[in-house]
Amino acid sequence: MEVRLYNTLSREVEPIVPSSQGQSLTFYTCGPTVYDYAHIGNFRAFLNADMLRRTLEASGQGVRQVMNITDVGHMTQDSIADGGGQDKMQIAADRLREAKEAGTLPKGTDIDPSDPMAVAEYYAQAFLEDAAALGIRVVADAQSEPELMPRPTAYMPQMIATVERLVESEHAYVAEDGVVYFDVQSFPEYGALSGNALEDLRSGEGGRVDAATQAIKRHPADFMLWKPDPEHVMRWQSPWGEGYPGWHLECSVMANALLGDEVDIHSGGEDNIFPHHECEIAQSRSATGAASFARYWFHTRFLFVDGKKMSKSAGSVHTLRDLCDRGASPAAVRLELIRTHYRSNANFTFQGLRDAQRQVARWHRLRQWLVENGDASIDGPGPLQQARESFMAAMCDDLNVSGALGVFSEAVSAWPVDAAPTSGSGPGTLAGELEALLEMDAVLGVLDLRCEGGEGDIDQNHVAALIEARNTARGAEDFGEADRIRDELLGMGVAIKDGPDGTSWTRVVQ
Repeated sequence: MEVRLYNTLSREVEPIVPSSQGQSLTFYTCGPTVYDYAHIGNFRAFLNADMLRRTLEASGQGVRQVMNITDVGHMTQDSIADGGGQDKMQIAADRLREAKEAGTLPKGTDIDPSDPMAVAEYYAQAFLEDAAALGIRVVADAQSEPELMPRPTAYMPQMIATVERLVESEHAYVAEDGVVYFDVQSFPEYGALSGNALEDLRSGEGGRVDAATQAIKRHPADFMLWKPDPEHVMRWQSPWGEGYPGWHLECSVMANALLGDEVDIHSGGEDNIFPHHECEIAQSRSATGAASFARYWFHTRFLFVDGKKMSKSAGSVHTLRDLCDRGASPAAVRLELIRTHYRSNANFTFQGLRDAQRQVARWHRLRQWLVENGDASIDGPGPLQQARESFMAAMCDDLNVSGALGVFSEAVSAWPVDAAPTSGSGPGTLAGELEALLEMDAVLGVLDLRCEGGEGDIDQNHVAALIEARNTARGAEDFGEADRIRDELLGMGVAIKDGPDGTSWTRVVQ
């Protein structure tokens, strides 16, 4: 089945085909900068990229995906192509030092905050743990092929060589202050991705860059490739002095080194469109001479929390770890973050997360029911088998995940998991329904995720003991004690359900 996707560059929905017949699609995903824990807004973009990959693979297409982990600190003003402000890695180091002095670091953490590489590694490992918990496939790939999740600090020679090539070809120049800038006027297509015209950037840039910097640049939109700075927290030797690379340069070099001069798909959040991805296109094509840098551009829109922008001061910047400690499962978090179309702003709420938790619990119960009753005969293909084609058609239509979930949920609801199956006379069995369930979930990526969170895991033996005590109280008609135990369980984040086969339980979001 052909996968069609909205291409930010062409502004049209297009069929995705590899540049070389019979070859795997090459897919570069802008990953995290590891100066803090990734929040759910970051993960929404990463999960949508994962959903695209899973859909392509389910359609029969091979995919080779690379996701960077940026361990060179970005600046606090990275939205400006010059990258001004304070180094975020230094901010992270200061934050960890304060936490270490206050004794508030997570249990077992041993880190030297004065070492920026140690700080980067600390947050990189945290990201890998969270991304693995959410089922992002490239993380599993990187277990055997670490180069699929590259670190910019390992690519400094290639970055320096690329800058040298751009200077030699007169696409870049060394300014009076020693900074190497890319000359946007040397690349006529600059602005094609974002829709920004150079004349608009010239008139609108003045208030964002200081006058001294403006004076030494050929154009206000010229962006930094290398900055000499012997005092910077992370720095390397180069022909232009000891310093560090521009943020935009890093992804271009890693994508070209690992996937070739032309990439099939490039993804990121919508905030990456300009300046980051626009700058990537300009410097990559100017350095390689390729007709394009990426053929398809895939961007996820923003995530809001309770209808507002995420804000640390408002306490609305949530991480996976926060949510798991409040009783959510990674499976429920994944479902909540993927079920709004990637080209629409999503709104995260705890009620939505609770609803997702209940859906996941229902899917788990159905899977177990199908496993236990797989030999039962049914008349012809069941509702899950009948849903497969419509499910994939929706996903292949620009990742219409809400349509796919509607089809999936309707098929799931058709089975009464709390009763024995009604035996049919046809040649089919419930094993076929299980196969269809798992096939569709291979795209959604929910059922194989662990049900509990990280440090906030529930003691399952304690839960079992409380349920047994509650059942004993009910048998003795001590309903007051039974209700008290039920409330105690609920306070722990456990919801119970009585059925003909006994009492089952699931986690709930508190």
